[in-house]
Amino acid sequence: MFRMNEGELLKDHISQFITFLNDLNNVEVQIDDEDQTMLLLCSLPHSYKSFKETLIYARDKLSCEDVNGHFLSKDKLDNEFGLNSKADR
Repeated sequence: MFRMNEGELLKDHISQFITFLNDLNNVEVQIDDEDQTMLLLCSLPHSYKSFKETLIYARDKLSCEDVNGHFLSKDKLDNEFGLNSKADR
């Protein structure tokens, strides 16, 4: 399964995830948006547990685009406040 390693940059993981989805699409494997979202959330390491739960339970429906936006916002905030280490997550 597609997994993010602890310490890996979130933006790199999202980029790899999009490539993964494109590869599946190229071999005519279609995954609907809600399933893509859950795959992305489940691919995150344990350090993102509370962040994942917040996204999952805060809405009735999640789109992959919404989740990517939240991740990029979180990543930007983490970088601005120097929260890049595993210990800070």
